[in-house]
Amino acid sequence: MGGVRAQFSTPLNIKMSMYSIPFYATMEERLGYESGYRPQGYLFLATKPEHLEYLKTNIECQNSMGLDTVELLPPSEIKYRFPQMVCGDVLGASFCSTDGFVDPYLAMTGLMDKAKEQGATLWKSAEVTSIDKDFNGVQTVHTTRGPIATRVAVNCAGAWSGSVAAMVGLDLPVTPLKRMLVPTEPFAEFPHTAPMIIDMSNGFHFRPESLGFLLAWNDAEEIREFDTNFDETFIEKILIRAAERVPCFENLAVNPKRCWAGLYEMTPDHHPVLGPSDEVKGFYFANGFSGHGVMHAPSTGKILADLITTGKTDLIDVDILAHKRFAEGRLVHETAIL
Repeated sequence: MGGVRAQFSTPLNIKMSMYSIPFYATMEERLGYESGYRPQGYLFLATKPEHLEYLKTNIECQNSMGLDTVELLPPSEIKYRFPQMVCGDVLGASFCSTDGFVDPYLAMTGLMDKAKEQGATLWKSAEVTSIDKDFNGVQTVHTTRGPIATRVAVNCAGAWSGSVAAMVGLDLPVTPLKRMLVPTEPFAEFPHTAPMIIDMSNGFHFRPESLGFLLAWNDAEEIREFDTNFDETFIEKILIRAAERVPCFENLAVNPKRCWAGLYEMTPDHHPVLGPSDEVKGFYFANGFSGHGVMHAPSTGKILADLITTGKTDLIDVDILAHKRFAEGRLVHETAIL
């Protein structure tokens, strides 16, 4: 849904997300371009004891790493802040005021424009058709706009990254997952100062968007293929869950023509593949973010730049996210994909 996430994740994700927060908050200062960052927070509603313990553990980890804007709220405080919401089954919630939302398109175009200002050449609508390699690794990247002689290639092809990896003989377990979003028509019966609110009982989540709200839900029936057609039957499914948590959402109006579907790039453990290939020199991975991509983009760029220019990075232990972890059976399971 576009935003900075610093909770409901493993410690690895927390560290990367913490790096993202100041990036988006000061993008205008650093790059001179608007990112649409709105620090309205994330609110995770725990409805089971194990959910509450999970949030408590995350908060302790986040606090230990310097994130002091996250807190555990009792049900009474949640009901006080949002009296329109059903809270009878809520045991508590974590809230981080510096979490927020960005406009992914603005962030992308801002980064692209700044890169061009710094001398980068960008080719749009240029499909990679093949990659040549020799004994020294990557040699030439062939595209529909012509060849590029290079010893360094970064695979950041999203849901299509598996086919790009195959061009150099690598098996990359990244598959597409169709996800759908439902924006509502203008609605004034719930505050537009609200944070992203995540119902941990069923994965339904929503946030303010323009004069209405943006609704999302990880439907178990969503398909793993390259399909971006919006299924209108999804609207009824998500509105049922919306009204169960916020009864006044029964009055939400939705225009199906404004709804859309996109693709997550999923890995088996829902964590990205990041860093150099051990098998093909000069070939780097930045794939499989499983819905975290825009949130981890600043960290990803910095980590890859460090690895390409110096061979190391001090932001994370990049071996944890190495491509070889799948063959070695050491997955890093993410338990909270939205």
